[in-house]
Amino acid sequence: MMEIKKFIPEEDKELWDNFVLQSKNGLFLFLRDYMEYHSDRFEDYSLIFYWKNKPIGLMPANININDLASHNGLTFGGIITNKKMKMSIMLQIFDSLKEYLKPKGINKLLYKPIPHIYHRYPSEEDLYALYINNAGLIKREVSSTIIIADKIPFNRNRKRNTKIAKKNGLIIKRSYDFDTFMNLKKKQLSKTHGVNPTHTGKEMEYLGNKFTDNIKLFAAERDGEMIDGVIIYESKNVAHAQYQGATDLGLELRAPDLILEKLINEYYRDKKYFDLGISTEDNGNYLNEGLISFKERFGARAVVHDAYELNL
Repeated sequence: MMEIKKFIPEEDKELWDNFVLQSKNGLFLFLRDYMEYHSDRFEDYSLIFYWKNKPIGLMPANININDLASHNGLTFGGIITNKKMKMSIMLQIFDSLKEYLKPKGINKLLYKPIPHIYHRYPSEEDLYALYINNAGLIKREVSSTIIIADKIPFNRNRKRNTKIAKKNGLIIKRSYDFDTFMNLKKKQLSKTHGVNPTHTGKEMEYLGNKFTDNIKLFAAERDGEMIDGVIIYESKNVAHAQYQGATDLGLELRAPDLILEKLINEYYRDKKYFDLGISTEDNGNYLNEGLISFKERFGARAVVHDAYELNL
């Protein structure tokens, strides 16, 4: 009754995208136009699960020699399902998945489930299936999230810094200049950590133009100069700060406090969650205490992003 089919772009794109849009845990990150902006870096091995000849689930995935990952080009992935998914069906998906992968020489599945804040309806059947199949937890990272309807008040320093920023005459607005912001972010990361952002300016410009309702850049400007910015990945429940970056002047003028205050209390006041992103490094083994402390002063608290390994 369970059939697995490898995704074929020419045949399955419409089916895939429609399923994501109607699913209980999918978001725009899983639409093919988003996934394929970096198709040159990953060998796609996405799968479609059919139950009684109808699609019941999708798994964005890429293959790397003998490993299958869901998906190395995405923050998280896992199996996308609709409301017809039941626990017994998910267990059969995992049984069929093991039978499907082993003859193909794939030794293990690396699986990053979708965090619960992104679910539009309870969708943790895969977590139980991972447990039943003896999958091991190999990574746990910590993100910081605010429940908008029940916000913890900003701490005294955040309120003070916001007032200072307002007095400094900063203007907060939506911007479409992704290239300028990503160059700003690149300089900041290079200076503080010696690394580059995951996305280039051209990639973010392409994605921002492709997904105008989901990817938004908000900038803090002074005298027409961008001194701080936040790129928001917006889904049904969550406004997620994908990138945050400021110049030295932006930090001096307290721009990060003002821009986040505007987004949390005004622009996204009707969203369910505002997520400030991950503060861990080295696969979750190191907690950047300064970074997470900054986020917690806005009232954000921990939501974990896990990764599992299932040996086949």
